[in-house]
Amino acid sequence: MESGEVLKEPYKVTKKALKADIVIVGGGTAGVVAALQAARAGRQTILIENGSQLGGTTTTGGVAYPGIFFAWGKQVISGIGWEMVQEAVALNDDTLPDFSIPHGKNHPRHQVRLNGQLYALLLEEKCVEAGVEIRFYETPTQVTLQKNGWLVETVGKGIMTQITCNQLIDCTGNAFVTSMAGYDVLREATTQPGSLMFEIGGYDFQSLDLKLIQARYQEAIKKGELEKPDFRNNIVGLLRSKGDNISHVLGADSTTSETHTVANIKGRMALLKTLRFLRTLPGCEKTKIIDVQNETAVRETYRIDGHYKITHADYVTGKLFDDSVSYSYYPIDVHDENGVVPDHLKEGVVPTVPLRALVPKNSKNFLVAGRCVCSDRLANSALRVQASSMGMGQAAGAAAVLANMHNKTPLDVSMTDLRKLLEEHGAIVPGSQKG
Repeated sequence: MESGEVLKEPYKVTKKALKADIVIVGGGTAGVVAALQAARAGRQTILIENGSQLGGTTTTGGVAYPGIFFAWGKQVISGIGWEMVQEAVALNDDTLPDFSIPHGKNHPRHQVRLNGQLYALLLEEKCVEAGVEIRFYETPTQVTLQKNGWLVETVGKGIMTQITCNQLIDCTGNAFVTSMAGYDVLREATTQPGSLMFEIGGYDFQSLDLKLIQARYQEAIKKGELEKPDFRNNIVGLLRSKGDNISHVLGADSTTSETHTVANIKGRMALLKTLRFLRTLPGCEKTKIIDVQNETAVRETYRIDGHYKITHADYVTGKLFDDSVSYSYYPIDVHDENGVVPDHLKEGVVPTVPLRALVPKNSKNFLVAGRCVCSDRLANSALRVQASSMGMGQAAGAAAVLANMHNKTPLDVSMTDLRKLLEEHGAIVPGSQKG
């Protein structure tokens, strides 16, 4: 051995046994809020995230404009998620939209633009302060129902864990843990495309010959050099927006490592091919990538088969349920290979989410939150957005807390107690005096 070298034992996997009151799988939009609600209410909480940072679609996915929190001039989603958004806006010297001005058919007017990476830092800080045990780079390999809760087995880099917990919350967005636990899940034959978020620059849009560019673009598509769906058959829109949310990755699926790999590669290859094409166009020769996310953001995979399925009719009429625990507000928003045409809600309508839609059939001590909520496809296209997922996440976290405290399963908790706990932590609850 050379001087200074230390002989080390061969690599081995460390096995750990952990205990918690509540385990949340998925540190994205819903999962972080659920974890904070559980920990702030005094429960021992573990948050498992197979990536490297919290925030999911907002941070890693780059869709850094969560919405929508206000409907018809009134705030409908608040609480822990809104607290985090406000702090990110203040620390970046950003400004909130004027929510008193109706957005009409242009709902992005009410989206809150964030610095995504700053937001990720704030989420992590809040979780650490609340006492949430964050476990990055780990994924469940098995979940087993036990007498008084769950055994969650995970694997990560150099680590295998066996975590015993009383309540389990699936915030993967894919109903991954739900399926692993043996409960039924739902899915469409064709799912919405994902989007690779990016920014390009190096050209002056106002000086471009858009007719020539459009003609050259269609010619490239006809020759098979470019794919029409990649940027919604809209090269002018791509150049005008400088990227952002215009990418469409057909079939994007984050359910498994293999399908997620395919989605990422497809998104990146489409961007790279299109960049090379743009640099052949007059006025676009110096086009460059300014920023690009490291993952394709996914809109739709699996949903749970829950005790109640929120329907399109429920959503567009703003049905109020006896067990409504949060609001949602967003147009029906189904993307396909041709793009998207949002179907806006009628004035005054604010949909709600019942607790039953967050609980798989035949389950015990188990909840979900986020886009895998039990709903039909049209309702889910609106429910999936970040603000709505934050509301669901806080509701799931609070229901898990009460179930743990009173040794019950979530659907047996008192709705009066649940609404009270949510309101104590700043949430707006449908059907209550404040909601």
